[in-house]
Amino acid sequence: MLVYLHGFNSSPASGKARQLGEHMARIGRQADYYPALANSPRAAIAQVEAELARRHPESVTLVGSSLGGFYATHLAERHGWKAVLVNPAVHAHTLLRAALGPQTNWHSGEKWELTEAHLAELAALDVPTISQPERYLLLVQTGDEVLDYRDAVAYYAGATQIVEDGGDHGFAGFEHHFQTILDF
Repeated sequence: MLVYLHGFNSSPASGKARQLGEHMARIGRQADYYPALANSPRAAIAQVEAELARRHPESVTLVGSSLGGFYATHLAERHGWKAVLVNPAVHAHTLLRAALGPQTNWHSGEKWELTEAHLAELAALDVPTISQPERYLLLVQTGDEVLDYRDAVAYYAGATQIVEDGGDHGFAGFEHHFQTILDF
């Protein structure tokens, strides 16, 4: 089962999620899972774990973008799953400190507030060091205007890494990596 985890203030309606879902449908794979994650990090993790426990998939590969990459790393370490990380947030509790306060989801328009409690939940989910780099595929672009790609390259040392010059935080040309993701 392929599980797509969206980023901060995003949703399964994001460009990458839609592109991946459409590709998977074209090749006849429709049993995958693209949740609309809760704003609470603890609730988001519980939501994914509960759904996968209900479905009992034989294997799980997580695809996480930005904050979804942070979540994917936590889940991969906790359950031994594989993870594809697309411009992932590393140590999200420190990265999101600057975003404290009112938020609006880009796709649903939902208004909510990022609080210190959310940052504490993220800190509790943080993985200081990955244990098995071979379970990870990292996709980053040097032109990411939100996150420094070098943080991810260093954090996921030993993992298979695709580092593309240019691009952006949305990962321009994501659709060109679908076969790489499936092969992984």
